[in-house]
This record gives sequence, C-alpha cells and structure tokens, in this order.
Amino acid sequence: MTVHDPNRSLRDTARAMFAHALAESSISKAFARHVHCERDILRICDDLYDLNAYARVLVVSIGKAGHTLVEALESQVGSRLEGIVATSLEPGSQVHGFRYFKGGHPTPNADSVRAAEAILKSLNVQNALSLVIFMLSGGGSAIAEKPIDDEISLDDLIATYRALVLSGAPIAEINAIRKHLSAVKGGRLAQAAYPAQQVSLMISDVPDTTLDALASGPTMPDSTSVADCYAILEKYALLEQFPQSVRELFQRHALEETPNSDDPAFVRARWWPVLSNKTAIEAAGVAATAQGFAVEVDNSCDDWDYDRAADYLLGRLRKLRQNVSKVCLISGGEVTVKVTNGGIGGRNQHFALACAQKIAGENVTVLSAGTDGIDGNSPAAGAIADGSTAERAKAAGHDPATALGTFNAYPLFDALGDTIMTGPTGTNVRDLRILLAY
Repeated sequence: MTVHDPNRSLRDTARAMFAHALAESSISKAFARHVHCERDILRICDDLYDLNAYARVLVVSIGKAGHTLVEALESQVGSRLEGIVATSLEPGSQVHGFRYFKGGHPTPNADSVRAAEAILKSLNVQNALSLVIFMLSGGGSAIAEKPIDDEISLDDLIATYRALVLSGAPIAEINAIRKHLSAVKGGRLAQAAYPAQQVSLMISDVPDTTLDALASGPTMPDSTSVADCYAILEKYALLEQFPQSVRELFQRHALEETPNSDDPAFVRARWWPVLSNKTAIEAAGVAATAQGFAVEVDNSCDDWDYDRAADYLLGRLRKLRQNVSKVCLISGGEVTVKVTNGGIGGRNQHFALACAQKIAGENVTVLSAGTDGIDGNSPAAGAIADGSTAERAKAAGHDPATALGTFNAYPLFDALGDTIMTGPTGTNVRDLRILLAY
C-alpha cells in the first residue's frame, strides 16, 4: 500500500526550481550571452580580439568545466585552436588540437602535476605576439598543481590538501595557503605567460568579491600575503597537520610573496566572469515566482558554519512567513563543515540533515545542492529535507542525529529517495539553497 506523502509536492517543486537554475547556469548559455566570434574577431564580454593578429593562440582550460568550456569555445571559433585541458572528469570525446590531463579532485594526483608542468612549459615559450586564452572553473586548485618546492612529494601535497579541505576554513582562506605553496597559482601562470596578451574566462565558484580565489587565482594578481598564510595556520591549528616538507617551509619562513597588481605580467591581462552563483540564484527566483511564491534572496551566511547557517536561514524563513503565506528563501554560496570522521556525504547533505531536525513537524522544505553535481564523497549533488524527514528516516531504520554526528547523511537521504542526483554537470557556480514554506 502506498502511503500518502503530503510533503512530496513541495519537495518536487523545490527540485524543479533547482533543475531550472542548473539549466540556466550551463556553459552553453553563458557563451551565448558573452562570447561570440565572427570573421575571426573574437568578442569576450566587452573585449575584441582579432585572432589573425596573433602569431599563436594558446588555450589553457583548467577545472571541472575544462572540457565543456573548450567545446563551447570551439563552437564559436572553429577547430583552429590548440592548447591544454586539465579536468577531473572523463570527457566522452576530446577536442582536436588539445592535450588532456585528468587531474584529481578534491586532492591532486600525478596527472595534476603533469598538467601543471605541461601548462608551464607551453606558456614559457609564448611571446608578445601570442594570445593566451585561460578558461578557469571550480576544482582547478587540485586539478592542475605543482608545488613551489621540489622537496614536496605528491603524497605530501595530497596530505596538505586533505588537511586544508577538512579544516573547516572557507575556500578563500584555504586558497590563500594553496597559492603560496604552488608554482602555478596566485598569478604565477600569468607570470609564465608574460609578455603574451592574456584573457581569462571565469566560471566562478567563489564569492564575487574574491575572484582571485577561483582555482586559486592562477592568472590574477593575488590579494593575499605570506602574513595571511601564517594567520590562517594559527587560526585553524594547521601547521602540525601538514607533512614535514611543507611544515619546514613555514618554519624557515621560506615562502615568497605571490605577484600583486603592480607586476608587469598583468599589464596585458583581462579577466571576465561569464558565469557565477548570481546566475543560478536569479534563475531559481524566476522559477519560484512562476509558482506563486514570494521570493527573498539572502546570501549573508556564505562561508558560515553549516549549523549557524541553518539556524539563520530557518529563522529568516519563519519571519518571512509571518507576513506572506507562500514564501521562498534562496541562498547562494557555501557553508563549511569541519569533518572529524568519515561517513558518506557532503556539506549540502549535512546542511539539509541539520535542517531536517530543526523543522520536524513543520510545513517547511529545504533543498541544498551543488551546481557541479558533486557533494563531498557521495554520488549526489545534495539533498532535500522537510518536516517529515526525521520521522520517515527513523521509520526506515536511520537515526538522523547519528547520521549527522558521523557525517553520514547520504545513506539516510538515499534510503528516503531524497538525494539530488544530477551526475557531473560540466559547470560549477557554487551551491544553492532553496527554502520553501506555506
């Protein structure tokens, strides 16, 4: 016998809103809006590039959307391009003229290092008659990486990334340290490409105010310093968690400053974010309005601890519902989770499960998912919870409090059929949280 589930329609509504936001955040739609090539004149946002004016055009695409970006660019420019693609996803086919590397994520692998070395080698032979088109997307920090010191082995590099990812620090602070330990981050790819003309197309998975954190800012002036790194180490007690080779660099004060805005490498460089979290937020809002919801957007909990963010957003939702009978609260960005032991899940499922306990019995639905289709170490993009989740989970043999305490949200949501399953999307514009209430 099928049990009537009065909350399902609201969960389905939230899923449809997320699906619409995801569709509008596609690379193809971003390129249709911002990139166009006609008679060999390439327009990127407000810039024009005469491709015939350059002795060589090199494309370097790094991140989870690496292949999708090259496909989109080829559809505009044609098959005349060449370059390097470093991505964590296995493409169904490869674009002619490009070398592919399958880098690791969330930690680097051997191909990550090979990709970085190949990119540096290609950039170092460019000159003032070259145009280098960088295309950057989320995940690029791990996908292409080369330590600044050859004494740092791949195993040490992986251990360092793991310590950073699990520290609970927001992405901008994590990337500040990555930049100063890397031969390719924090503007160092721009230095390698100098004196070539450079333009960066950015699919942003970082806050709009910190674009140099995207893929750890390989082509942009770095706004962080070595002093910032030491403050972050102390704040999260990271030094003792690092392997000896990395720890020694800090102890010897051997790190060098990354290039800032005065560096000549940036004189002929431009940067254009063609897709960001704002795109997904606006699309979700349009879908919610079409369903008759009064829509509010609140991104103020970006990079907050998941539990604090849950309390804040649910409190905001309840206050809005006092004045409006049908309300949708949308929040973009990411929450942080300090993982202390390893279950299966990710920050979005963890956030949704925390909300499930706080809204038990209420007519409230919470969806939290990543636009890249990947949440932590699970196969899901995220999850959806409502006032019946806790009760349904217990009936299915899952204790929400235990799952939360062991960072094991995925099995619980999977048993309920409440995971968000998209597969890798080929894009990445951060996370989206959709809260609905009648």
